[in-house]
Amino acid sequence: MPRACPSCPRGARRYGQSVVTPEDGGAVVHAGSAASDEFVPRIGRIPIRQLAPRQPEDRWSPKAFVGEVVPFAATVFREGHDELGVQLLLTAPDDTETQHPMVLRVRGTDRWRVDVQLDAPGLWRYRIRAYSDDWATWRHNAEIKIPAGQDVELMFTMGANLLKRAGRSAVVKDAIAAITDTSLSTAERLKVAVDARLTRAIQSRPLASLVTLSETVDVRVEPTRAGVGSWYEFFPRSEGAKKRQDGSWQSGTFRTAARRLPAIARMGFDVVYLPPIHPIGHAFRKGPNNSLTPGPHDPGSPWAIGSAEGGHDAIHPDLGTIADFTAFLKAAKKSNLDVAIDLALQCSPDHPWVTEHPEWFTQLPDGTIAYAENPPKKYQDIYPINFDNDPEGIRAEVLRIVRYWIGVGVRIFRVDNPHTKPLNFWEWLLNEVNTEFPDVVFLAEAFTRPPMMQSLAGAGFQQSYTYFTWRNTKPELETYFTELSQETADFLRPNLFVNTPDILTEYLQFGGRPAYKVRAALAATAAPTWGVYSGYELFEDVARPGSEENIDNEKYEYKPRDWAKAESLGASLAPYLTQLNKIRAEHPALRQLRNLRVHWSDDDAVLVYTKYLAGAHTRTRRADGLIIVANLDPHSVRETTVHLDLAELGLPLDARFEVRDLITGDRYDWGADNYVRLDAFVEPVHILRVDYPRGL
Repeated sequence: MPRACPSCPRGARRYGQSVVTPEDGGAVVHAGSAASDEFVPRIGRIPIRQLAPRQPEDRWSPKAFVGEVVPFAATVFREGHDELGVQLLLTAPDDTETQHPMVLRVRGTDRWRVDVQLDAPGLWRYRIRAYSDDWATWRHNAEIKIPAGQDVELMFTMGANLLKRAGRSAVVKDAIAAITDTSLSTAERLKVAVDARLTRAIQSRPLASLVTLSETVDVRVEPTRAGVGSWYEFFPRSEGAKKRQDGSWQSGTFRTAARRLPAIARMGFDVVYLPPIHPIGHAFRKGPNNSLTPGPHDPGSPWAIGSAEGGHDAIHPDLGTIADFTAFLKAAKKSNLDVAIDLALQCSPDHPWVTEHPEWFTQLPDGTIAYAENPPKKYQDIYPINFDNDPEGIRAEVLRIVRYWIGVGVRIFRVDNPHTKPLNFWEWLLNEVNTEFPDVVFLAEAFTRPPMMQSLAGAGFQQSYTYFTWRNTKPELETYFTELSQETADFLRPNLFVNTPDILTEYLQFGGRPAYKVRAALAATAAPTWGVYSGYELFEDVARPGSEENIDNEKYEYKPRDWAKAESLGASLAPYLTQLNKIRAEHPALRQLRNLRVHWSDDDAVLVYTKYLAGAHTRTRRADGLIIVANLDPHSVRETTVHLDLAELGLPLDARFEVRDLITGDRYDWGADNYVRLDAFVEPVHILRVDYPRGL
């Protein structure tokens, strides 16, 4: 939130900007300090507006993650034609302040910007310093007036007087002597005044007046995992599950599920997400395909949490014990995998809370408890919690549960349907947890209206599911990728899952292998965090009639898969997913969110975008640029011309350069306009690495 000096007059506390003048020894003169309390200007001497990053309404701090390159920007202007200078003053969590000169990316917009990579977690602060750049103003005028013979000696005198403020370096002294030496020609004197060495000397300590400081804005920088990751979701009970002769099932366990971890790691995934691992209720248990007639051996939905064996702090006995889960965590760590578990704040009718805390639920006039509904969907096996009946008691219990699992070793929580709980509850819970455990990450599974989805992110969720699965056409993806990377990136971090147990879109149902490749390539390259639900690599594309979820859904039954057989037959997408994650690991541009830029093609089914990271922000100090070209029609061959704005790749507009397809290895000579042919049945997506000339 904006801060103000305690000496500010009333009103300036909230709105005032401050001015520092060199004549007063650096004293701060606040906007409106010379006026009466009845009126305080809300702007400083030099207007500084529309600071970024920032959240709407300044209700919560904007967010970034360690290693993220953040575009800091502000709209700065003044009356007249004098030149301006603008700086970012950035304070790290250890109170170290650095200064970063800002530039006008497009003249005439008054929008100043500088990109800074934030390298430490914690609370950062920034403000903008604007000033009248007296030397730049003089030089601009001198280069026009002196060659034209206008006010020549007056201009040189003014320049010499300015230089006396620039210190006593040899470069400055020599310049003063030269421009006041009337024995030299006018051209010689002006040449000295615009010499590059003098310019560098002055830029290190600009000749500034009317210095104005903006308000201070906080930026919360979270651990890298909060913003970067490749997620893989699977059901532990299916891994190692076996069907007995009598039709009953032997459930998989944490011990058998752990055998799957090395293969997941070999595909390049670094986060394993487990649906709820708690006891499952028996009352109103759902059968196969969400039926209301379960058989005696049907395991039920893991989201119907709670039975006589316990609730949210217990483990389903079929999966093992807490010791078995701890062993699973250790096995995951050995494979360099983080483990995310589900936080689903709902209960089966058998949950201990139902009898211990009936006030936590909604009682209907007939004496029953309301079950969950999202008409026409009904979830008879789930009771939603009423957070208004005993908010203090519910808050204390949920915080206890989260702390318990953190104590076991969990650091990532995927939160089920947070949009069906009060927003202020999440604001409170996430603040409590992250104040105590700053490395804990919460992913919001909120497929809901934008205001709620964005507010959950703004209030503290580190990551968010998105509408990506339902954005399939070129216009939809262009608009949505631009929104995610530029419009909401200050507070919402997308986790681009390609599918979930609940989501099997028509695009995947009818697009075949090309569609599965396209969606995976887009998710893996468009955002630094993406994910797949187990079975995606086997092209499981048959939907339950009348729905967009898989038939024989794993939510309601065991689903062991023969991974080795599929790979031996070449019927697995695992090699392609492995290739995508390898590309992500090798290209830091793909581990950034805000650098996606949409470009153009002449075909309404060919999507083009780039991801670029300047060399200053990479370990090798070499620029990293990728061009993604995707044929979104999984049933055709497309030929078109791709048009690139090369400035978005850090290249001159007339540059020629070589690109290498990281999927096929093919090389092409490219420029601003390029022919492309993409056969959906061979390789529907180009992921092209730009081979930069030396020096870029």
